[in-house]
Amino acid sequence: MQSAVVLVTGPARSGKSEWAERLAFESGLSVVYVATAREDRDDADWMARIEAHRMRRPADWLTRCVPTELEREILAHASPERCLLVDSLGTWVANLLELDDAAWADRVERLRRTLAQSAALVVLVAEETGWGVIPAYPIGRQFRDRLGNLVRRLGPECSTTYLVTGGHVLDLSRLGTPLV
Repeated sequence: MQSAVVLVTGPARSGKSEWAERLAFESGLSVVYVATAREDRDDADWMARIEAHRMRRPADWLTRCVPTELEREILAHASPERCLLVDSLGTWVANLLELDDAAWADRVERLRRTLAQSAALVVLVAEETGWGVIPAYPIGRQFRDRLGNLVRRLGPECSTTYLVTGGHVLDLSRLGTPLV
């Protein structure tokens, strides 16, 4: 599984992070866990979610907190001996919502180029947000659309894309047909 990009996507609470963690663990490589979440000590629920992720990780995994500079972090650790687990693209998108459309498009291209250049195994976790109602507020629609478009662009470029839902893991790369 070395020198590959794997995408793990699914709805909230589906187990996508656990599946990505399993892939990273089973790779046998040195794992760098790239957390995109920003801690907020005033939000007990958010901190509990972050702590649940921390508790599942093996002690020998290096954890890097990288809310926005994902491309730089991937390049910094992109060696064949490493697996980078990025959890999650949705939080990364949320952290960059202030970017205008042109700057956002540039970031997406930078991420795509970075992933293509990486010598490491990169496992990306991404939320599926488009299965619910259309958000009533512009910022919610912007988030949903940006994340949905990012996942749609990255999926066909990944060596494997998994969908985790309903207590099952589906290998979309084997079961599906790329929409390209």
